[in-house]
Amino acid sequence: MEDELFKQVYNLIKQNAKNKTLKRATFSHAQILRTYFWAVIHDRPIYWACKKKNWPIYYRRHKLPTASTMSRRLRTKEIQKLLKQMEQSLIERVPRSTCRWIDGKPLPIGGSSKDKQSAFGYGASSIAKGYKLYAVADKNQGFVCWTIRAMNNNESKVAMELIPKLEESGYLIGDNSYDSNKLYELASQKSIQLVAPRRMGKALGHRRHSHHRIHAMELLDRPFGQSLVESRKGIERMFGNLTCFNGGLKPLPHWVRTLFRVRMWVQAKMILYHTWRMLNHAKKIA
Repeated sequence: MEDELFKQVYNLIKQNAKNKTLKRATFSHAQILRTYFWAVIHDRPIYWACKKKNWPIYYRRHKLPTASTMSRRLRTKEIQKLLKQMEQSLIERVPRSTCRWIDGKPLPIGGSSKDKQSAFGYGASSIAKGYKLYAVADKNQGFVCWTIRAMNNNESKVAMELIPKLEESGYLIGDNSYDSNKLYELASQKSIQLVAPRRMGKALGHRRHSHHRIHAMELLDRPFGQSLVESRKGIERMFGNLTCFNGGLKPLPHWVRTLFRVRMWVQAKMILYHTWRMLNHAKKIA
């Protein structure tokens, strides 16, 4: 499965990075990305993929960049743009649904880590140190919008950055941490109806509330609104699928530290995940 997955990703790299490189560069963008994905799909550090002995025989005829070249080139705007194009092209292959979900997934690291950009925050039912993946998911398209922050960032505050990036219209379902007047108003600017259950024991009080929030409360009193909230389990299954296949997002390895490296690692895993979904869909049709 890993070989088939890598071949699909390599074809995607060639389609998006065709004839693109830096002036006087020894290696093209496609060669840099191919080497990086070979490391990511096998959960190995970059220097491991820069050694020919770690490649199949039919790939060894290609010249490989050094680890220092990889580190320098992966930080360029051109490579970052190509990764975004690859991810977006996979998302847009299928039409979006009317219902999307928003949630976060902790990415813990060791508590003794010296990574100054990580932080302590709420993980999976406990306090942990590390980062968190904040994402919006679509049943058809997968993870359509996401970002990485330190673990101590509040999910509702990060949602203020994610919601404006979404396509207009439809429903956005979250848990009770997203029950905020500001989020309801922000979502309405994109013609999106946010639906989040009220926090337990929290009364509305006597202040003015967004009429979109009031409408969501009315929806939750109906079977349709309850079915929307029930559907939010879909993003939890997607987080599970993101980690369960060969090449998926396992716990962050010790060489993936600092915010930039974590973002790069997660983005490559997202591309692999969307490619894996595409392959599974093709097999079901066949």
